[in-house]
Amino acid sequence: MGSTHTETHFKSTDLVTDIVIGMSDGLTVPFALAAGLAGAPGITTAIVVTAGIAEIAAGSIAMGLGGFLAGKTEVDHYNAEVKREQYEVDNLPEKEKEEVREIFEEMGLSSNSQHIIVEELAKDKNKWVEFMMRFELGLEKPDPKRARKSAMNIGLSYIAGGIVPLSPYLFATSPTDGLKYSCAITIVCLFIFGFFKAKVTGQNVWKGAIQVTLIGSVAAAAAFLIAGLFKH
Repeated sequence: MGSTHTETHFKSTDLVTDIVIGMSDGLTVPFALAAGLAGAPGITTAIVVTAGIAEIAAGSIAMGLGGFLAGKTEVDHYNAEVKREQYEVDNLPEKEKEEVREIFEEMGLSSNSQHIIVEELAKDKNKWVEFMMRFELGLEKPDPKRARKSAMNIGLSYIAGGIVPLSPYLFATSPTDGLKYSCAITIVCLFIFGFFKAKVTGQNVWKGAIQVTLIGSVAAAAAFLIAGLFKH
């Protein structure tokens, strides 16, 4: 009776990557900004909320544009490398065949097997170029819509993360009270986010959770203390 084996590997998707990027900064930056403002003299909750909303808007746009440019650069780079490989396949076929043989040699295939596979692969130039892109350059064909999707995913994740530390100030009577509730809520959210971030990336979940929580907390504490210096 054969045993059943279930694969448990997790492959991080582009969506997960975008959410992690957007949410990480979304939770941390507005949290630190609001904490810094709350520690400054003569600041009201209205000012904290207004500045927080402005930061979330600017931050989400900046992060989204960054994601867009990164996605577009990835597509442009891939297309440029495809053109280069197509040129080499057309004009330097023997050199390219030798490179394919070297790849199969590293895989442990015999010389005879290398020759057979290389000649079969060379019959279809598109497949040949695709093979070289993947196994020589280590590049996978990116989604042509990746740039737009990335911009939206990162921007929305930043907004979602930024709302968490800012929301308590909407209901607090003073910036100090808002800061207390903001710290409590955001630290819990940072811990949960760090836990799941570590889980999907295959790291130690408790270490990841504590690490993300500490980074956010230190950033907020630094902003609060610096703002507090102005009281003197």
